[in-house]
Amino acid sequence: MAHHEELSVSQNQLDCHWMAYSANRQFKKDPRIITHAKGNYYFADDGRKIFDGLSGLWTCGLGHGRQEIVDAISHQASRLDYSPAFQFGHPGSFQLAEKITEFMPEGLNRIFFTGSGSESADTSLKIARAYWRKKGLAGKTKLIGRGKGYHGVNYGGLSVGGIAPNRALFGSGLDVAHMRSTVLPENVFCKGQPQQGAELANDLLDLIAVHDASTIAAVIVEPMAGSAGVIPPPVGYLQRLREICDQHQILLIFDEVICAFGRLGYKTGAEACGVTPDMINMAKQLTNGVIPMGAVACKQEIYDTFMETGGPDYMLELPHGYTYSAHPIACAAGLASLDLLQRDNMFERVREMSPVLEHAAHQLASLALVTDVRNMGMAVGLSIAHAPGEPALNPYLIAQSMWKQGYYVRYGGDTIQIAPPFTVSKEEIDSLFNALGDTIHQLTGQA
Repeated sequence: MAHHEELSVSQNQLDCHWMAYSANRQFKKDPRIITHAKGNYYFADDGRKIFDGLSGLWTCGLGHGRQEIVDAISHQASRLDYSPAFQFGHPGSFQLAEKITEFMPEGLNRIFFTGSGSESADTSLKIARAYWRKKGLAGKTKLIGRGKGYHGVNYGGLSVGGIAPNRALFGSGLDVAHMRSTVLPENVFCKGQPQQGAELANDLLDLIAVHDASTIAAVIVEPMAGSAGVIPPPVGYLQRLREICDQHQILLIFDEVICAFGRLGYKTGAEACGVTPDMINMAKQLTNGVIPMGAVACKQEIYDTFMETGGPDYMLELPHGYTYSAHPIACAAGLASLDLLQRDNMFERVREMSPVLEHAAHQLASLALVTDVRNMGMAVGLSIAHAPGEPALNPYLIAQSMWKQGYYVRYGGDTIQIAPPFTVSKEEIDSLFNALGDTIHQLTGQA
């Protein structure tokens, strides 16, 4: 805390960094600098303690600075810092792959490692297209996403994504089509999964009628859409998607970069919703956010198809992967994180605390600027009324005010997003939502 001069950032240093998903101009005029973290809190460069209302970026459910993870990566760095990802292996990747299968739905027991959620999205989409080629159905190339979907920022994930501002700058992507989002006016202020909207899965039948199943490789959806502002699936919606995919020989991919490993109170969103896809994309909570890592879990039949059609056994069955696939230090972090989730009964804890979060969130439903409240597990999204001609302004103003009061929440589009660490207390939840309610109320007076 005392060494402010070591932690300070010069204007030139600020200028040199083109920041990710940030308003660089505004930030560099009024920087929000985080210097360290412990437990459920960040600390700013002015020494203030800031409650972490988004678990980093949906990443740090176990809280910050967990000594078990620190020790695991420190030991691994001194023992084996990097080993080649192609054609050679190290013990940690095989141990972690097996460990991940314990968390996946039955049958998703083949794990391909990536460096991020975006890489996981592109990996699963490439596997889907290649799988049908291996099956002799090379015409199945079209990919189906969904409105308001978010699958990272690489070209595959961007193409199937359905958040317009993320796509507009970059021109045309892959050959994709989109189902509608599951946001319905009749479901506003619904608690948990809405009862209405399962029939929206039949959008897939409409797309099949237009494009024919013989051209469609895969459908990719988030069980709960996170980045669009916490959109839970209607009851029965994912089941219906699974049925249609089965009937028409289409692979179903769940993007669980946010959902997997506890955010919904279960090992996966698939488990929370009772539907098993053909592949699951993961990242974020896999290492508690401590080091970049992602993975794709596949059904064994998909893996076996590549093995059986791979040619001589010294040939590559899937020409795909990354320098940092199964990085030794990331594997150590993953093993330590998954052990802690089990040891500390984190999924049960999320299920216990979710009703507390739900109750606190829906207390804000009566505020004039709040047009919807959505929640599922340890995640909440608030839709905020638009300022005239500026839909993103009010959430920005709310989040800046919260930061000044000692709370970090996410603002994206016209939403405020909250996803506290799994270790959060009732007192911390109440404190956060009391401050948020007051902040929104004060903004109403100014609007």
